[in-house]
Amino acid sequence: MAAPQPPGSNQSRTVPASNPLGRALMWPFVAVGLGVILIYSSFDTSAQGTPRSPQIRPAAAAPAPTKAADASAPELVLPRSAPKRLSILEIAVDAPFTELSVGASGQLDAPPPDNNNLVGWFRGGATPGERGTSIVAGHVDTKTGPAVFLLLGALKPGSRVDITREDGTVAIFTVDSVETFSKARFPNERVYADTPSPQLRLITCGGDYDRKAKDYEDNVVVFAHLDSVK
Repeated sequence: MAAPQPPGSNQSRTVPASNPLGRALMWPFVAVGLGVILIYSSFDTSAQGTPRSPQIRPAAAAPAPTKAADASAPELVLPRSAPKRLSILEIAVDAPFTELSVGASGQLDAPPPDNNNLVGWFRGGATPGERGTSIVAGHVDTKTGPAVFLLLGALKPGSRVDITREDGTVAIFTVDSVETFSKARFPNERVYADTPSPQLRLITCGGDYDRKAKDYEDNVVVFAHLDSVK
């Protein structure tokens, strides 16, 4: 089910998206049940095939911990608007977005492996700044060299992430934590569960590279919350 609305949600600065019912029905069944995003990439030129992506698995929606807000302040929530550009000055990221979707196989498509400076967002979920969890994924490297999220793990609590949206606004997120999870024991509910406030997850590969499996063993996940808008 969709995440409950927080107390005082009628004080939001903006109105919700024009079709909230459609998202409420779709997101819990798709995004919350996403398996581990395996953004396959490698410097190993012997790697073959297309990037492997997660198999959709049913999972109970359990709201992830969110940053405590001042109860007296109006809640900051933006209307639905697709992301256009990601900027993280601290790690020299300035990249356009492409849409990611769940394919016929039940797996989430990965960003194209032939573009090192491209990030993808799951279009079936919340857009950045909208109420809920927005999922953004990118390669750490590809066959041709380092990629957009090479230094993602260097972010720290308090780091700033800017996302320019189609409506011209810039959603500014503050990093809460940066964590590494084994792909074999990935916490699906914690990462993908819908949330009652605007949240962001940045995901890439990490850990050791298994040359036999042609895949990284871990995922690096950045947890962030919407802090302001300009």
